[in-house]
Amino acid sequence: MPSEEGQDLIDLTREICAKELAPVVDEAERDAATTPKLPLEAFRVLGRAGLLSLPYPEEFGGAEQPYEVYLQVVEEIASVWMSVAVGVSVHGLTCYPVATFGTDEQKKRLLPDMLSGDQLGAYCLSERSAGSDVAAMTTRAVADDETDPTSYRLKGTKAWISHAGHADFYTSFVRTSDDGGRGLSCLVVPGDAQGLEFGTPEKKMGLHCDTVSEVHFEGVDVAADRLVGERGQGMAIALSALDSGRLGIAAAATGLAQAALDRAVDYAKDRQQFGRPIGDNQGLAFLLADMEAAVTSARASYLHAARLKDAGRPFGKEAAVAKLVATDNAMRVTTDAVQVLGGAGYTQDFPLERYMREAKVTQIFEGTNQIQRLVISRQLLRG
Repeated sequence: MPSEEGQDLIDLTREICAKELAPVVDEAERDAATTPKLPLEAFRVLGRAGLLSLPYPEEFGGAEQPYEVYLQVVEEIASVWMSVAVGVSVHGLTCYPVATFGTDEQKKRLLPDMLSGDQLGAYCLSERSAGSDVAAMTTRAVADDETDPTSYRLKGTKAWISHAGHADFYTSFVRTSDDGGRGLSCLVVPGDAQGLEFGTPEKKMGLHCDTVSEVHFEGVDVAADRLVGERGQGMAIALSALDSGRLGIAAAATGLAQAALDRAVDYAKDRQQFGRPIGDNQGLAFLLADMEAAVTSARASYLHAARLKDAGRPFGKEAAVAKLVATDNAMRVTTDAVQVLGGAGYTQDFPLERYMREAKVTQIFEGTNQIQRLVISRQLLRG
């Protein structure tokens, strides 16, 4: 259970979402479908409340909250505005490499700004031909001096990057040698770096306010003191970060599914057919019960993994399980919620059709659910 302080943060999040986000989400998502726009004011509101830096140390500007609390905050946001919840999770992911693998000097220099609530980060890992196969990336960083570098020059393109063109920094994974997965490194690129360019936002089926586009490194010079970890450690850093990032997506998917379930239950109570609420029909009532079981099991899976992480125990397999269970369940619950509303659910008069579209991508990003099955099975068989 969360501490009193943790519960206060969850309650504060629920209050902010109801007052600040809920009144604008429908129009913002509808408008962004034709003209992509990142809802920066929503992130500013959350940042001012200290909700963008919850799991990080107080000495660097974080709130030093357990991951269990942070994820419940993400779930609360997702139950109101999924695009923003995904952005919060992405931002947390971008801070992770410096917080976990950075030197003491880097933490003191970089983290306070990252965690201030005024900045938003982007996580540059994927490429068009290097999604699940991270080791196939071709974006390269060339040192000005191989023996004692003072800077790196980046050349290449990253794809599917949330916050591209809006981020204040880009936690970027690049190739520093041709030694396959052992040749990758991590650099934190300033958002105003010369040579940093951006593609046209992708036209997506959902999460319209999560603006996504390519990031082009056209000869971007980055100081060597922004290299996180050792050269060649990038793969290990990326995979470690993704374990935590998958929990953020699991929590967000759970919040989305909870929102869909709540709408379906309300409709089933109010909608009358044959002289009684449709929820009185056992076939529909059992469908709602299955939806509740799916949401509850998703929440339990991500909280279990979070508690392992908070205890300092291995949680990679459990994070993959949580991501798999929560996102598959979100897809099923949002689809069933549309069915509960019947023809109304298929219209834009209700947000269920949007929830259904938003749920789909959760099975794809932060590692497809096929990759999650690979991660889980390998750990089972290796043990």
